[in-house]
Amino acid sequence: MDLETSTAPADVVRRQYLASATGDLEAFRATVAPDVEWTETAGFPLGGTYRTPDGVIAGVMEQLAAAWDQWVTHDDTYVVDGERVVVLARYSAVNKATGKSMEVRVAHSFVVRGGRIVRFEQFVDSAGVHAAMTA
Repeated sequence: MDLETSTAPADVVRRQYLASATGDLEAFRATVAPDVEWTETAGFPLGGTYRTPDGVIAGVMEQLAAAWDQWVTHDDTYVVDGERVVVLARYSAVNKATGKSMEVRVAHSFVVRGGRIVRFEQFVDSAGVHAAMTA
Protein backbone atom coordinates (compact mmCIF):
# COMPACT_ATOMS: atom_id res chain seq x y z
CA MET A 1 0.00 0.00 0.00
CA ASP A 2 1.19 3.48 -0.71
CA LEU A 3 0.68 6.64 1.31
CA GLU A 4 -2.37 7.70 -0.74
CA THR A 5 -4.37 4.54 -0.03
CA SER A 6 -2.99 3.26 3.27
CA THR A 7 -5.30 3.30 6.27
CA ALA A 8 -2.40 2.92 8.73
CA PRO A 9 -2.81 5.64 11.35
CA ALA A 10 0.57 7.31 10.69
CA ASP A 11 -0.12 7.40 6.92
CA VAL A 12 -3.54 9.00 7.44
CA VAL A 13 -1.96 11.66 9.68
CA ARG A 14 0.81 12.27 7.13
CA ARG A 15 -1.81 12.77 4.37
CA GLN A 16 -3.55 15.29 6.61
CA TYR A 17 -0.32 17.28 6.97
CA LEU A 18 0.33 17.17 3.21
CA ALA A 19 -3.22 18.29 2.42
CA SER A 20 -2.96 21.15 4.93
CA ALA A 21 0.41 22.26 3.57
CA THR A 22 -0.91 22.51 0.02
CA GLY A 23 -4.28 23.97 0.96
CA ASP A 24 -6.05 20.96 -0.56
CA LEU A 25 -9.23 21.11 1.52
CA GLU A 26 -10.86 18.14 -0.25
CA ALA A 27 -7.84 15.95 0.51
CA PHE A 28 -7.91 17.22 4.10
CA ARG A 29 -11.63 16.44 4.33
CA ALA A 30 -10.87 12.85 3.19
CA THR A 31 -8.57 12.32 6.21
CA VAL A 32 -11.05 13.30 8.94
CA ALA A 33 -14.18 11.54 10.15
CA PRO A 34 -17.58 13.22 9.72
CA ASP A 35 -17.81 13.50 13.53
CA VAL A 36 -14.19 14.57 14.09
CA GLU A 37 -13.39 16.40 17.35
CA TRP A 38 -10.52 18.85 16.76
CA THR A 39 -9.14 20.71 19.79
CA GLU A 40 -6.78 23.68 19.56
CA THR A 41 -5.02 24.53 22.85
CA ALA A 42 -6.56 27.11 25.16
CA GLY A 43 -4.40 30.21 24.84
CA PHE A 44 -3.74 29.57 21.14
CA PRO A 45 -5.47 32.25 19.02
CA LEU A 46 -7.94 29.65 17.71
CA GLY A 47 -8.27 27.81 21.03
CA GLY A 48 -11.36 25.65 21.34
CA THR A 49 -12.94 22.48 20.02
CA TYR A 50 -14.25 22.23 16.47
CA ARG A 51 -16.48 19.48 15.15
CA THR A 52 -17.10 18.16 11.63
CA PRO A 53 -14.73 18.64 8.70
CA ASP A 54 -16.50 21.89 7.74
CA GLY A 55 -16.13 23.18 11.30
CA VAL A 56 -12.39 22.48 11.29
CA ILE A 57 -11.90 24.01 7.86
CA ALA A 58 -13.86 27.19 8.69
CA GLY A 59 -12.67 27.54 12.28
CA VAL A 60 -9.02 26.60 11.88
CA MET A 61 -7.68 26.17 8.34
CA GLU A 62 -9.32 29.25 6.82
CA GLN A 63 -8.49 31.37 9.88
CA LEU A 64 -4.81 30.41 9.76
CA ALA A 65 -4.68 31.23 6.04
CA ALA A 66 -6.30 34.62 6.68
CA ALA A 67 -3.87 35.63 9.45
CA TRP A 68 -0.56 34.03 8.42
CA ASP A 69 1.67 33.70 5.36
CA GLN A 70 3.88 30.68 4.76
CA TRP A 71 2.24 28.62 7.54
CA VAL A 72 4.03 25.29 7.66
CA THR A 73 3.74 22.44 10.12
CA HIS A 74 7.04 20.57 10.16
CA ASP A 75 6.02 17.05 11.28
CA ASP A 76 9.38 15.96 12.65
CA THR A 77 8.78 12.84 14.75
CA TYR A 78 5.94 10.31 14.82
CA VAL A 79 5.19 8.09 17.80
CA VAL A 80 2.57 5.45 17.03
CA ASP A 81 0.70 3.30 19.54
CA GLY A 82 -2.14 1.45 17.84
CA GLU A 83 -4.75 3.99 16.75
CA ARG A 84 -2.97 6.86 18.53
CA VAL A 85 -0.36 8.94 16.69
CA VAL A 86 1.59 11.66 18.48
CA VAL A 87 3.60 14.02 16.29
CA LEU A 88 6.35 16.25 17.66
CA ALA A 89 6.51 19.18 15.29
CA ARG A 90 7.15 22.87 14.70
CA TYR A 91 5.02 25.63 13.26
CA SER A 92 6.66 28.34 11.19
CA ALA A 93 4.85 31.29 9.65
CA VAL A 94 4.82 35.04 9.12
CA ASN A 95 2.01 37.05 10.66
CA LYS A 96 0.25 39.14 8.01
CA ALA A 97 -0.61 42.00 10.37
CA THR A 98 2.85 42.47 11.96
CA GLY A 99 5.22 40.95 9.41
CA LYS A 100 6.90 39.06 12.27
CA SER A 101 7.95 35.48 11.78
CA MET A 102 7.72 32.70 14.32
CA GLU A 103 8.86 29.16 14.82
CA VAL A 104 7.39 27.32 17.81
CA ARG A 105 7.37 23.77 19.11
CA VAL A 106 4.12 21.83 19.01
CA ALA A 107 2.83 18.35 19.74
CA HIS A 108 -0.25 16.89 18.07
CA SER A 109 -2.17 13.90 19.35
CA PHE A 110 -4.39 12.06 16.86
CA VAL A 111 -6.74 9.11 17.17
CA VAL A 112 -7.32 7.34 13.84
CA ARG A 113 -10.09 4.77 13.35
CA GLY A 114 -11.23 3.21 10.11
CA GLY A 115 -8.72 5.22 8.10
CA ARG A 116 -9.99 8.60 9.39
CA ILE A 117 -8.92 11.01 12.12
CA VAL A 118 -11.62 10.98 14.80
CA ARG A 119 -9.85 13.11 17.41
CA PHE A 120 -7.07 15.71 17.37
CA GLU A 121 -5.54 17.66 20.23
CA GLN A 122 -2.88 20.36 19.91
CA PHE A 123 -0.25 21.33 22.50
CA VAL A 124 1.68 24.45 21.48
CA ASP A 125 3.99 27.22 22.68
CA SER A 126 1.24 29.85 22.47
CA ALA A 127 3.53 32.59 23.83
CA GLY A 128 5.70 32.36 20.72
CA VAL A 129 2.63 32.62 18.48
CA HIS A 130 1.32 35.65 20.37
CA ALA A 131 4.74 37.34 20.22
CA ALA A 132 4.62 37.21 16.41
CA MET A 133 1.12 38.70 16.50
CA THR A 134 2.13 41.68 18.65
CA ALA A 135 3.41 44.82 16.96
